[in-house]
Amino acid sequence: MLPSRDGVGPSWVGLTPGPWPRLIDFLLARFPAVSQAQWTARIERGDVLDERGHRVSAGQAYRPHGRLCYYRSRPPEPRIADDEVVLFEDELLVVADKPHFLPVTPAGRYLQETLLVRLRRRLGLDSLVPLHRIDRETAGLVLFAKQVATRKHYHALFAQRQVAKTYQAIAAWQPQHAFPLTRANVMKTGSLFMQMREQDESDAEPSAPNAVTTVAWLETRAPWARYELRPLTGQRHQLRVHMAALGMPILGDRIYPTLAAEGTDDAANPLRLLAQQIEFLDPVTGQVRRFESQRRLDFPLPADTV
Repeated sequence: MLPSRDGVGPSWVGLTPGPWPRLIDFLLARFPAVSQAQWTARIERGDVLDERGHRVSAGQAYRPHGRLCYYRSRPPEPRIADDEVVLFEDELLVVADKPHFLPVTPAGRYLQETLLVRLRRRLGLDSLVPLHRIDRETAGLVLFAKQVATRKHYHALFAQRQVAKTYQAIAAWQPQHAFPLTRANVMKTGSLFMQMREQDESDAEPSAPNAVTTVAWLETRAPWARYELRPLTGQRHQLRVHMAALGMPILGDRIYPTLAAEGTDDAANPLRLLAQQIEFLDPVTGQVRRFESQRRLDFPLPADTV
């Protein structure tokens, strides 16, 4: 495995058969948004390597059926959100308490300003990988594996739904519901980018539920209430979709029920969703692991507009 640089691991691309005489010709065809001058500079800096970690040259002959790795090049990123907090670390795991608006892993325009890269740089751990994800807008607990040899056991826990996750959310108080309640249905990709949806009458055939959430009431400060959410499955945006469908969209949600314009984050009005607790039987040590976030969701002040 090739090392990360400043906390960011390399990206890989397969060298497929094609008409390109030189390596740089392939790169220009594969990544048309990157200019020849940019690729040449990156190659000269040693940011492009073959699969054995050896430097390449722009003019070398193209040979298919291998792999190429490259380190992404991005301009400096503005600082996002507050600092993460490392709640726990041992020889196997790192447990971080993530702030709102910080992505867990690099994607799109986010690279350095992600929880994974921050932690790799802070702890000096190239092998660190997240065991699960939470939304960029969601705050709270994220677990990371430190060892390559044991991470598969923890991944299996999440895949087999053997991890108990508890969230808290602030949303409108809806006394007509009898709490605790369970929302169980089929979730599918929505018609709008970024959105998921529940299956409805327009779908051809009903399917067995793939999304199940229990919702309990904790306290009320009218017109808002604090709820405890326990997802029994792990569909994308599951908690946000279920709360919106119950007539209780989570305070600060910019995706459900209405998708807001990109780039409209509001630090004064974040998504009031917190990954508050996580518990599981450790498959390596055999001990019960239980972690709780130190963060707390605040109710809006009476004068706030939301």
